[in-house]
Amino acid sequence: MTMKPYKDTDNDSNIKAYNYGEDWIVIRFKDESEYKYTGENISFYTLKQMKILADKGDGLNAFINEHKPPYLEKS
Repeated sequence: MTMKPYKDTDNDSNIKAYNYGEDWIVIRFKDESEYKYTGENISFYTLKQMKILADKGDGLNAFINEHKPPYLEKS
């Protein structure tokens, strides 16, 4: 899967890249682990917020740490 680089505008994130579709988002961290979140395991609002923050390139890591959304799978 082609991943988009996470901008990390503040240089304070553990997120390296991401990709998403209509009802899912995959986040790759700097340790190369990947987490997949889907509309099946998180709310539509949470998924939407994660996509907005991913495209913004800031705040996604903090959002995940604060809200601890359950992921569907980890690789």
